[in-house]
Amino acid sequence: MKQIMTDRQIRIKALIKSIITYLDKHHDDMSGVEMTLRKLEKIDLSDQHIIDIKPRGTRHDKVLNRAISGIKVHELNEIASCLYAAKDDLVWHEDNSKYYQPGANLGPGYSKCNLHTLLIGPNSCGYQNDDFLLGLFMLGPRTLYRDHKHDAPELYLNLTDQSGWRFKSGEWQDYPAGSFIWNAPGERHAARVYEQPFISVFAWLENVNSPCQVIHFDDWEKIEKALSTIE
Repeated sequence: MKQIMTDRQIRIKALIKSIITYLDKHHDDMSGVEMTLRKLEKIDLSDQHIIDIKPRGTRHDKVLNRAISGIKVHELNEIASCLYAAKDDLVWHEDNSKYYQPGANLGPGYSKCNLHTLLIGPNSCGYQNDDFLLGLFMLGPRTLYRDHKHDAPELYLNLTDQSGWRFKSGEWQDYPAGSFIWNAPGERHAARVYEQPFISVFAWLENVNSPCQVIHFDDWEKIEKALSTIE
């Protein structure tokens, strides 16, 4: 007997489908996209397995709305439309160093405004999976996401225009909406957000319970001060 989904489940499944469709169109862009798709192929995303749990909103709703409205690239329209439709159906969380080693100093910007929701993963609002994460991640404007590393291989799909990234100890580079970021296991990386809030799709392909480790970099205070002056 076919599972009859609620309207909420239909909207969440449509959001997941829009993300997978985009990834599939860009499977040749980098190996991390293809690896993520191979993981997704092994997950049963049929109607009868979608979870039905109570949604949870966020105190950062205005910032979240601003982030979603900032998705302007035409090719991302389907994801943006599905995300806007499902936004109030999702379970939103703030990370208060939950995913980091004890005593981690994530900086004032991250602590002030960060947000994520899991579409696939442990305790997700879509599909349960114990060792794979697919979700959405948001940072408030003028934020430095300090240098860190983790054992999980990680893929980002940037949805909002222009964010800065640093890998290992290299130089900062800006990436546009629609671009992918791949962080190999144990590879140090950092991000900075300018005047618009940042929102992205993210995936962790394995080792999802391993803690993140903040890696000190001497220029954090200088970058955070410069970001705070952006209007």
